[in-house]
Amino acid sequence: MAKKTKRRKKHEEHIDESWLVPYADILTLLLALFIVLFSASTVDQEKMMKMSQVFSEIFDGGTGFLDENAIIEQSQIINNLTAEQKAYLEEREALKEIQVELDNFIAVNELENTFATSMTDAGLLITITDKVLFDPGKADIKPEYLTVVDKLSQVLKMDPSRNIVITGHTDNVPQRGGEFDSNWELSVMRAVSLLEIIIERNPSLDPKYFSAKGFGEYNPIASNDTADGRSQNRRVEVLIQQSVNEDGSTN
Repeated sequence: MAKKTKRRKKHEEHIDESWLVPYADILTLLLALFIVLFSASTVDQEKMMKMSQVFSEIFDGGTGFLDENAIIEQSQIINNLTAEQKAYLEEREALKEIQVELDNFIAVNELENTFATSMTDAGLLITITDKVLFDPGKADIKPEYLTVVDKLSQVLKMDPSRNIVITGHTDNVPQRGGEFDSNWELSVMRAVSLLEIIIERNPSLDPKYFSAKGFGEYNPIASNDTADGRSQNRRVEVLIQQSVNEDGSTN
C-alpha cells in the first residue's frame, strides 16, 4: 500500500518593506553628494555657492530632490538673485570660512571657556572674557597671553582686508582708587591696548582698517546682579565687519 505523502502547506509570509523608504532617502543623498563632488571639479566658486544654496533650500523645504517642480523653483531663485545679493552671500560665506579657522584656533589652544565666535548682522564677532587678557582694573595684556594675541593677529590678516572694530566692556562696579577714573576709561584703554598689540605682532596688518571704542558698563549681555553675570559683561569684542551689506553697499 503506497504511503501518502504529506504536503507541507506553504504559508504566505508578509515581508516588511518599510526599510525601502530610508534606503531610498540614502540613495537620494548619495546622488546629491556625487553631483556636488562632480561640480566641485568643473565649476567656479560662485557656482558652487549657488548649488549649495539650492541644496539647502530643497532639503530645508522638505521637497523631494528629484521633484521636477522643486528643481525649477530653485533655478528660478538663483536666476532672480541680483548682483548685490550674490555679492552679499559670497561675503557671508567668506566670513564663515574665517569663523571655522578661528574656531580651530580656539580649540587647539583650549580657549573654549574664554573665547567665542558668532555670526551677527554686522559681521563675525569674537568675544574674549577680560580675565584672559587683563588683571582686574588693568588695561595691560598679561605677558602669558601675548602668544595667543600673536596667533589672533595672524588670523586677522585677510584678503581682501576688512574693517575690524575692537570694543571694551565692563560690569557696573565703579572704579575706585585705581589707575582709571571710570569704567568708560577702562573699557576704552583695554580695547586700545589689544588693538596696539595686534598691530605690533603682525606688521602686515594695515592699521587703517582697525578702530577701538569702549562702552563701559552700558552695553551688558547679562545681569550685573550676579557674579556670573558681571563676569560675562567684562569682555573685549573683536568685530570683523562684513565688506558687503545685504543691500549691496560696501563698508
